[in-house]
Amino acid sequence: MFDVDTASQALGIELVEAERGRAVARMAVRQAMVNGHDIAHGGYVFLLADTAFACACNSHGPVTVAAAAEITFVAAARRGDLLVATAAERTTFGRNGIYDVTVHRSTQAGAEVVAEFRGHSRIVEQPGPAG
Repeated sequence: MFDVDTASQALGIELVEAERGRAVARMAVRQAMVNGHDIAHGGYVFLLADTAFACACNSHGPVTVAAAAEITFVAAARRGDLLVATAAERTTFGRNGIYDVTVHRSTQAGAEVVAEFRGHSRIVEQPGPAG
């Protein structure tokens, strides 16, 4: 799925790791991603988290989409930051799933959380054969 995700790739998002129910993606904050406050626009942080979420919830095979998502911004990201989003499956039930994503950046003091994201997934029914 990520191989044909042109939106994520256009922003320089890299898929670092993907396994069943888990994914790690990263993105460098570029000048074009900075808003009028000279910090990363929240939409880009959301998009990075959403990409990791998408890779994690699609790791099981069936086509899965977001049913809902929310994000809490904890700290501002700045131009030049390398942001890392780590997505982990919390539970699945029927065609639904819940995933948590932590977005952080590395500092001299260690990892600093930039945002926490929770995504709700839904497996899309595959169309049956034409009859």
